[in-house]
Formats: sequence, structure tokens, C-alpha cells
Amino acid sequence: MPAADPLRRLVSALESSLAMYVSDSGIWSYPGPEEIKLALADLVGDHKSLLDRAGTVLAEREVAAPRTAYPLSFTALHDLDLKSLLPRLIHALDAQAAACESVVAVAGDDTTAVELAREAVQTNRRHGEQLRQLLAKSRAGLVDAKGL
Repeated sequence: MPAADPLRRLVSALESSLAMYVSDSGIWSYPGPEEIKLALADLVGDHKSLLDRAGTVLAEREVAAPRTAYPLSFTALHDLDLKSLLPRLIHALDAQAAACESVVAVAGDDTTAVELAREAVQTNRRHGEQLRQLLAKSRAGLVDAKGL
């Protein structure tokens, strides 16, 4: 397996995520509480940072970064508010963390891929926990729609 394959897999896993789709489709125009918008923006910022670093390494290795499209099913979510998207975002983060863990498993001696994939797993777990807390607050009626 070429050394770039684990990094390409990592980029594919991060680039076509539900969180990235929500951001690209207009995060600040999405209806929902400001806390959720900010948490999602923070998550996407962390993912973009990982993608930038992985892209830099791929460019140094003279390997093209994969360009992945969003699943067509995401377009059915455009009318949902952020509170209703939280369970899907959490599930997607968990699945993405598993995909990143599989990159660690196949990366072998590609220490850069291992480090970035482990960071992605930790990032997803941290943000997943934050989103779970917001979901719990939302269900308890503690999250409001300020700033809309």
C-alpha cells in the first residue's frame, strides 16, 4: 500500500462529513440556537485544520488529495433546524471516528497519517461529547434560539 493511501482515506472521511456539509450549505443561516452553531463552527474549523495539514503532506509527497462529494442524502436535511440535526451529527461523528481509527490500523509506519488520524479521533470524541451535552440541554429545554 502506498504511503499516501492512509492520508487519502483520512481526507475522504473528514471532507465529506455531515458537519462539513452543514457548514458549506450556510451554517450561519441555519435556524437554531447560537450554542449549537458555535459548536458546529468549532468542529468544522478543527476538521478544516486537519484537512489542511493532511493536504500539505499529500502535496509534499506529490500525491493528489481526493475530492469527495457529499452524499446525495444530505440534501434532504436542508429544511431541518440544528436542534433536530444534533442526533444525526453525533451519529455521523461517531462513524467518522471509527473510520479514522481504521486509518490508524492500516497506516503502518506512516507516522504522519497515524498522528493526524489519532488527532481526528480525539477531535471527534471531544466534539461529540460537546454535541451530546447540547442535545441533553436541548431536550431539557435549556437551549434557546438567541441570536436568530
